[in-house]
Amino acid sequence: MARTPARSPLRTPSPRAPRRRARRSPAALVCAAALAAAALAGPHTTPAGAAARPAGIPATGTGCGSTVGKVTLDTTYDPATGRYLLADLRRADHRTYDLNGATTGTGTLVTDDDNVWCEGGPQAAAVDAHYVNAVVWDYYLTVHGRKGGVYPDGRGGCGRVHYGDRYQNVIWRDSCLTYGDGADPARPLTRIDAGGHMLTQVLVAATAGLSPYSGESAALAFATNDIFGVSAEFFADNAADPGDYLVAEATGADGTTTALRHMDRPSRDGHAKDSWYPGIGATFPGDAAGPAEHFFYLLSEGSGPKVIGGVAYDSPTHDGRPVAGAGRAVAERIWFRALTLYMTPTTNYKAARTATLRAAADLHGADSAPYRAVAAAWAAVNVV
Repeated sequence: MARTPARSPLRTPSPRAPRRRARRSPAALVCAAALAAAALAGPHTTPAGAAARPAGIPATGTGCGSTVGKVTLDTTYDPATGRYLLADLRRADHRTYDLNGATTGTGTLVTDDDNVWCEGGPQAAAVDAHYVNAVVWDYYLTVHGRKGGVYPDGRGGCGRVHYGDRYQNVIWRDSCLTYGDGADPARPLTRIDAGGHMLTQVLVAATAGLSPYSGESAALAFATNDIFGVSAEFFADNAADPGDYLVAEATGADGTTTALRHMDRPSRDGHAKDSWYPGIGATFPGDAAGPAEHFFYLLSEGSGPKVIGGVAYDSPTHDGRPVAGAGRAVAERIWFRALTLYMTPTTNYKAARTATLRAAADLHGADSAPYRAVAAAWAAVNVV
């Protein structure tokens, strides 16, 4: 796939990055600046101009999304207006707004008259976004026991759709997960792995505090976002957006369905790295994240050609030795424990290896098959 940074979702380099990243587009740099500003403001502020939230009654509706298909939605009935709101009281009153092309402000809270959100058009993206937040919240609670989803205090957040004019990205702005429509209306960016990637940024900041800006720490932060975005997609078990080890598939602005990133062989995109080497931290974090994402795939599924859920993969190893996977359920719990207990803002690849081995020993024992699988997967990406 040709490299088109300005059009690729989830590519958010920082203004503090090495000089090599100056080749990134102005649009990508604006995206990075927005993320930096959001980090400084903190994840729990209310979007500018947001009105007081009225009392309501929890309700359960049906939605028809652009990417997630027909799904169940947790909504709120407002007795004062007789309308239903995309406000999820079961998940700390998370709310979904429509920016209608604007790039500032809160937007309009999405409402419906009968709690059947299947009108299509602009409403479909709002259904996607609201559902994705619920999936990510439930993933962290069910799999990792983290109450409140990504937030450390259980506070609800907000989502916004229809940002700008065919904006080809998903960003964290004004403390809201904010989706552009993408350059092609048939390939919107409101996808489970994309939303999970961006929401996980809040988790990373609240736990390990991995630097999002430069070095191997930034690469590990970027990889963590993808790891849990993909894990949430598998957790959702959604027929319209099934789980896979591809990131932001079916969003190509060039009319293709090529994924933005491939965990089984990161270099398939033409620039990400399959294995670690000295100096990798000086490259763009999304490219330097390749060895960590490759490690996660190998730990989950093992090396070599295989078909998983109808998708063909063929994962190489740096040393040519085969790796037997320990299973995705094992891999995601090991990474979560390593992230939340043993990684720090300065963790690099060598330290990440130590952190995951320690987490594997905690969960399974230092003489266990998962512990040995962790060591073998790191060796397969040249981290020893």
